[in-house]
Amino acid sequence: MKLHIYLFRHGQTTYNRDEKFTGFHNPPLTSLGIKQAQTIAKKLKNKQFQIAIHTSLTRSKQTLKEVLKYHPECKKILTDNRMIERNYGSLNGTTHSQLIQKKGLKYYNEIHRGFNTIPPKGESFKMVETRVHSFINDLKKRMKKTNSNIAISAHGNSIRLFRKIMEKASKEQATKWNIPYDKVYTYTLNL
Repeated sequence: MKLHIYLFRHGQTTYNRDEKFTGFHNPPLTSLGIKQAQTIAKKLKNKQFQIAIHTSLTRSKQTLKEVLKYHPECKKILTDNRMIERNYGSLNGTTHSQLIQKKGLKYYNEIHRGFNTIPPKGESFKMVETRVHSFINDLKKRMKKTNSNIAISAHGNSIRLFRKIMEKASKEQATKWNIPYDKVYTYTLNL
């Protein structure tokens, strides 16, 4: 039985626009972010899914809300924070330029893209991968049990690790990926 996962990033937020580390902070979508969510919705318009998943953050919910306008067949909406954004800890809300000015470009690059680097009071990519891996295992079981396609409104860094696992990519590849606001990643599983 072939089932599908439709995975997408939330639209641009005020923090994304202002180049701030967002993490667990909860800024809303910008007007551009809403348009990006509508683009995702149009890309998924002719797909079918019975279950949708978002995180507890507003940007994930707002994006999914636009997508669901075309999907009356979706009867179950779940919240799962294993797909929430990477926590940048005490750097949440700090602009990228502030961090570069304070600690230098090398430190910024290590925090921003270092796989094992843990921001102060935050999470490394490796830590995010652990929770995303758990999410994927449960997701596959849910899909098989319910015979359902699933749409997931997630965040750039959780998507990065989801892709790493599903596409069997290296950590070097995964940390270099750009995760656009208007792309749908589709995975077909034989369950």
